[in-house]
Amino acid sequence: MNTNNPENEKNVVSEDIPTITTRLNGVLWTLFAASIGIFMAALILPVWLPGLMASISGTEPKVYWFLSRALAISAFIILWLSMAWGLLLSGRLAQLWPGVPAANDLHQFTSWLGLSLGLLHGLLLMADRYIHFTLFQVLVPFSTNNYRPLWVGMGQISFYLWLLIILSFYVRKRTGPKIWRLIHYTSFITFIMVLIHGILSGSDSSVFWAQAVYWFSAISLFFLTVFRIIYTHTQKQQRSVAAPLSNHRV
Repeated sequence: MNTNNPENEKNVVSEDIPTITTRLNGVLWTLFAASIGIFMAALILPVWLPGLMASISGTEPKVYWFLSRALAISAFIILWLSMAWGLLLSGRLAQLWPGVPAANDLHQFTSWLGLSLGLLHGLLLMADRYIHFTLFQVLVPFSTNNYRPLWVGMGQISFYLWLLIILSFYVRKRTGPKIWRLIHYTSFITFIMVLIHGILSGSDSSVFWAQAVYWFSAISLFFLTVFRIIYTHTQKQQRSVAAPLSNHRV
């Protein structure tokens, strides 16, 4: 006698579908990240590798300086990507692709990744023979008296603001949506400070590719912010119009 309930079997199948979908999304995101990494490596390595090899074998190695510069631009790009995803989430464009849960996870992951690269960018300068920052100078804003303290200090402050924004993800239920949203608004200040830090303290700011990265990131975030404002205003107007109609029907 078969005691299996067809409805229970359907429930088991339906419960397995999200698991399979989640795993598939994880594989797709891994392949996507690997593709981006290979693409960036193909662009950057031919430019950086000759100088990097000469730096390692030279009498005055600059390998830590090269690596720190590479980490700096990588952290900036990832910060831009994190903010772009955040604006897409708030604008509900993420519902179309890749979906709100996946976009939210990517937003948090890129935030932590960019912050980690930014920290390594500063720590590597401790080993550089020219800059030779101390741990105190890396962690304390405006303490780099031997190298552009104002502009380096802006980058250091933006690091701590970035950390505060990331940690707010995990206390959102305790702080409430208003305070959480207010903390997240500081991400715009953080990005502007990082942008100024990169332009005025970076040694590659005059290079075409660096200027292209700075201009594209700033302009794209500006248009995404404008879209978010327009979208939010339109949604509020639609709700205000729909509310009297629903009350009238009742």
